[in-house]
Amino acid sequence: MAEVRKFKVYRGDKNGGQLTEYNVQVEPGMVVLDGIHQIQRTQAADLACRWNCKAAKCGSCSAEVNGKPRLLCKTRLDDFDPAEIITVRPVKTFPLIRDLVCDVSWNFEVNKKIPPLTPKKTADWVMHQEDMDRVQEFRKCIECFLCQNVCHVLRNHDLKDRFYGPRFMVRIACLEMHPMDGLDRTKLLKDEAGLGFCNITKCCTEVCPEEIHITDNAIIPLKERVADRHYDPLRAFWRKIMGADHPCTCADGG
Repeated sequence: MAEVRKFKVYRGDKNGGQLTEYNVQVEPGMVVLDGIHQIQRTQAADLACRWNCKAAKCGSCSAEVNGKPRLLCKTRLDDFDPAEIITVRPVKTFPLIRDLVCDVSWNFEVNKKIPPLTPKKTADWVMHQEDMDRVQEFRKCIECFLCQNVCHVLRNHDLKDRFYGPRFMVRIACLEMHPMDGLDRTKLLKDEAGLGFCNITKCCTEVCPEEIHITDNAIIPLKERVADRHYDPLRAFWRKIMGADHPCTCADGG
C-alpha cells in the first residue's frame, strides 16, 4: 500500500546549498534511489543524481543516507522507521559538482600511477586455485568509492597528495598477490601511496557494498609485506651481501 515518506535532499553546488524537504509517495519494496527518481519526476526535474545500473554493480549512486555512506539503489526504505526522515547528502570526501553529484576524477588519476600486472620472466602460467582465490575477492570492487569517502586520511585530513586510499590498496593487493606477477610495488606503497597513513580503523570495510575485507585481506598483508621488505634488518643485511635484486627465500616470494 502506498504511503508518503518525508525526504530531505541536499541541493546546491560548490558555492553552497541546503537540505530541501520533499513529501514522496512510496510503495513497498522501494529503495532510496526510487524516492529520488520520484522527486525528479514530480517535484524537481533539475535534481542532479548519478546512477546507472540500479543493481548495485556500477557504483554510480554513492551518497550518504541518514549520515551513513551507502549505494542509493541498495538502501531499502523498509530499513528505516516509517516516521524517520530520509536525509540524502552527497559524499563528503570529493568536490561537489551539484546536488548529489561529486567529482571523483581524482581516483582515476591515482589509478594511472599503479603499475599493471607484470608477469614473471620465468612464469610458466601454472596457477593453483588457492592462489587465485586469494585475489578473486579484490576483483569484486565496483569503484563506488564509499571506502574512499569514509577514510579519515582522505576525508578529515585531505591528504590526497600523499595517500592513495583503501580502494587502491585493494587494487595493489590484487596485483601484488597475483601468483604470476613479478613486480615489487612495496616502495610505491611505502612512499607515494602512503600506506603508513592507514591506522586500520576498518571503517572502509564496514561500508563496502561488496563486503570485501579491505583491512584484513588487503591493507594488513600489504603493511606486513612493506615491513618485511623495507624494515626487516635481516633482509637488509641479506640484500647488502647478495645485492638488492637477489631473490629472497621468504614465504611470500618477495
